[in-house]
Amino acid sequence: MSNNSDNVLIFYDIPSRCLGPWSPNTWKTRYALNFKNIPYKTIWVEYPDIEPTLKQLNIAPSMTKADGVTPHYTFPAIYDPVRKEGVTDSLAIAVWLDERYPDTPKLIPEGTLTFHKAFLAAFSSKIEAMRQFTFPKATWALNDRSEAYFRRTKEEWSGVTMEELYPEPGTEKRKVEWKKLEEELGRVAGWYGKDNTFVMGGEDNACFADFMVGGFIIWIRILFGKDSEEWKDVEKWHGGRLGRLIKALKKYE
Repeated sequence: MSNNSDNVLIFYDIPSRCLGPWSPNTWKTRYALNFKNIPYKTIWVEYPDIEPTLKQLNIAPSMTKADGVTPHYTFPAIYDPVRKEGVTDSLAIAVWLDERYPDTPKLIPEGTLTFHKAFLAAFSSKIEAMRQFTFPKATWALNDRSEAYFRRTKEEWSGVTMEELYPEPGTEKRKVEWKKLEEELGRVAGWYGKDNTFVMGGEDNACFADFMVGGFIIWIRILFGKDSEEWKDVEKWHGGRLGRLIKALKKYE
């Protein structure tokens, strides 16, 4: 839950012009904090300010850039103003929250950290088709300073402009690539038991793996809108399994 006290955790997120919380990676941590019912306040930081913000707080980067050497500073990040310590990377944050708040619901149940690491790697490999739809839509919704940064990094990754990457509505390419996305998300949906809402089973047994998936599925809803044809498709695909997940996670939004 969000809170304005000076002693609560600080959660660093990335703003947009019109979307509110939008980043799939920071959504994982937003879900996690609300799931554990930990008081926090959100501070919004534009992309070019992420590195100096984390350096000022003495929060170490969680990864390196493509050269394997240069530190890469990313969000989400959490900072505890009482302990004067912080952490970045959504999975590392989940571990940190479980360790420091042991009397709250577990994000990573005992003995499942290896599973969560494997789940994250597998899930990341199943969302290739999503990026051509979501990266451009996110680019066009960001504030100017973040838009320039995000555009540059994503165009370096893709080798084309965001406008060229995006499959235009009504085109054959759009139909083909949207079908690929349906197939990829079908593999993810298949990891869930036939009658289970959450990956660990049951209707009330959420864990961090569900927040990993939820962060990216809600990204589509946020970017295209609740009433869009795109979201209506995703919500009903594969027997509505991923749509049910997002509905079940609503109380943690």
